[in-house]
Amino acid sequence: MDLGKSVRHRALRELVSRRGIRTQRELVAALRGQGIPSTQATMSRDITELGLTKAERNGSIVYVLPTGGSVEQAAEERLRALLREVPLDAAVAGRILVLRTLPGSAHAVAASLDRLRLPEIVGTVAGDDTLFVALADEAGLRSLRARLTSIAEGHSQDSDGR
Repeated sequence: MDLGKSVRHRALRELVSRRGIRTQRELVAALRGQGIPSTQATMSRDITELGLTKAERNGSIVYVLPTGGSVEQAAEERLRALLREVPLDAAVAGRILVLRTLPGSAHAVAASLDRLRLPEIVGTVAGDDTLFVALADEAGLRSLRARLTSIAEGHSQDSDGR
């Protein structure tokens, strides 16, 4: 990790633990207020890398640090938070799941999927509002599509998250 990223991550952890920050824009502004340059795209990556999720605190929904679990647990929480906030359209092209979402959101969804380390996912490629998820087989493709669609629609999952 480069020095700038390390400083930015430390500052983000401190900001989120001390203040009720609701949006990426507020995070960028708070960092800039401390003399740390950042962009919306960088912020999206940082949120994913730090495992930040949103939770209710003092009557507001704000960013919070992960509550101890593994990287995979933080990624699962982040993915669920993302898919509750942004629309998701899932289509199939061969053994590739094509996910369309809001501009600026595809990378965060892809990074969360990558961090889940699901055996059925061979890899992801993200643009601005579209990501491709290559899957090992048809069963994995159907399972992941159903899982993501269910999360995005707000349905509960069984205990293993599927």
